[in-house]
Amino acid sequence: MSLPPIRSWLVDAAQRIDVALGPARVKRVVLPPLADRPGKEGEFCAVQLDDGSVGLAFTLLDGTLAALHAGSQQAGCAAMDLVQGFAMSDGAARALGLATINALTRRLYDRAGFVADDSIDSFGSLGLKPGDRLGMVGHFTPLIEQARTLGISVTVLELKAELVREEPGLVVTLDAQRLAGCNKIVSTSTLLLNDTFEAVAGCWRGAEAIAIVGPSAGCPPDPLFAAGVSAVGTAWVVDAEAFLARCAAGEKWGETSRKATLTPQRYPGLDALLETIK
Repeated sequence: MSLPPIRSWLVDAAQRIDVALGPARVKRVVLPPLADRPGKEGEFCAVQLDDGSVGLAFTLLDGTLAALHAGSQQAGCAAMDLVQGFAMSDGAARALGLATINALTRRLYDRAGFVADDSIDSFGSLGLKPGDRLGMVGHFTPLIEQARTLGISVTVLELKAELVREEPGLVVTLDAQRLAGCNKIVSTSTLLLNDTFEAVAGCWRGAEAIAIVGPSAGCPPDPLFAAGVSAVGTAWVVDAEAFLARCAAGEKWGETSRKATLTPQRYPGLDALLETIK
């Protein structure tokens, strides 16, 4: 089975990091509790490596969280064993794979002395202004309200047909091509997990600002920037032990993490980061 380019690239990048830094092992996998209506912080699993690095991934796709709870614990295995799951069709294995890629990425950042900038806002610093046409991949309700207050038209790309609607200033559609008329776009990082990245990225060419946001976006952003993304917003764990305790309880992460933003202007690139630790 041939993988979508971004999944293949990220698995290869994780392998390069693991070779350069020495093989990492998984210290623990932390799952949020099963809940009918979890809060935002209860939607992500965490993988911690033996050096303490933590990576996250979204778990609410197609029964992924229930499958993770039903599966066996992965503590003690080689990190690359979990990374290979990102190349599989199984949703639970893919989530653990991305979380492990993100943990390896944070391990590299720390070893190379790279620290991501604080986020200005939750939406990739799009700098919305009247006259913009905003596209969304995923539903960002506060941003919709902010945009409509400014008189900005909003196009939301959705996967659920029952949410499709059209009204003055707001279009909710299943058709990714309708993003082509938007000059600013914000996307959930879930598109890294559900194999929609390539299809959606083909529709935002020409937009002046494109942000991908969410805790799942802790991977090396090189292929995102190459596809035209101008900012990646993600979670940066500050206090791993306290963070993982809150993750396991489904509680708000609070001061145990911060919102961080990476941009092409400030991110040195995977090759340069690997070069610094030789």
